[in-house]
Amino acid sequence: MNNLRKVGNVLLQGKRIILCGHVTPDGDCLGSVIALGLALEKVGKEVTLATPDPVPEIYNFLPEVKRFQEGSKALQGEYDNFVILDCSVPDRLGPLRELLMRPIITCSIDHHVNSNEFAQYNYVDSKAAAVGEIIQDLFNLLSFPLTPEIAICLYVAIVTDTGSFQYDNTRANTHRRAAKLIEYGVPAAKINRLIYEQKPLSSLKLLEAALGTLSVSPCGQVSWMVVDLEMLKNKNAGKEHVDGLINYGRSIRGVEVALLFQEISEDCFKVGFRSKELVDVNNLAGKFGGGGHNRAAGCILKGDLETIKTQVITAALQAVSEM
Repeated sequence: MNNLRKVGNVLLQGKRIILCGHVTPDGDCLGSVIALGLALEKVGKEVTLATPDPVPEIYNFLPEVKRFQEGSKALQGEYDNFVILDCSVPDRLGPLRELLMRPIITCSIDHHVNSNEFAQYNYVDSKAAAVGEIIQDLFNLLSFPLTPEIAICLYVAIVTDTGSFQYDNTRANTHRRAAKLIEYGVPAAKINRLIYEQKPLSSLKLLEAALGTLSVSPCGQVSWMVVDLEMLKNKNAGKEHVDGLINYGRSIRGVEVALLFQEISEDCFKVGFRSKELVDVNNLAGKFGGGGHNRAAGCILKGDLETIKTQVITAALQAVSEM
């Protein structure tokens, strides 16, 4: 099923609703979950906001963000509906994946190209710049009114997943949506400062260390960096501070594909893929069991770092040679 109105009607039928997004939550994930949760509460639903991983400190300004129940804590409740936002595969639900096994109604709303329809009711719009855009559409269909708090959450969802309106997924309608949210009282300049200009010193120290690993292929079209656990420990940084590092590699003149190899546990690495214009990194990540968007994707690989780097870099070089 790919009918947003039907998904919305299903949500209205339940009384006790738990909403969550993916592991390592970002602005689109968190903003969409809070916005939908607040709207459902206004029509009389009992709402639980959940997250598999801690909320990055950069998003502590979001309305009601302290209400999130972390990890397995949310499993203690009883629910009629389990609503999953911005999550393409069940593995990205972390411990909350257990809720899929319960006798409750499950709904998934997503915008990833290769989203896996693992819920009972699914809506996927791969053309949406952010899940926040889909939630805005849902509100229009269900005649849910916006509030300043909900508008802030939706704006954060859209502005972060478009790279502050710099990515290819930004369309004319994206700006129209953002303008409508600003009309509801979103302090756009302040929010952009909070997201992009309030970084802790540890994140800049981590950037310094990551740039020390920066390499560029002889052809100048592929770049890569490495962030390991020791680096995070030495710089007093967390996984959330890795977000955005890959864009420095992509910003190099002539580079089409940027890669980031992030150690997440012993012999296990998260590989980030970014491209500028021509290479579909969703397909590239798909070669390694991952996916995402045309210009931003990722995968998780187990094994020796040097072997993983060789395999992924070779595939990226092949991709740019076919441009």
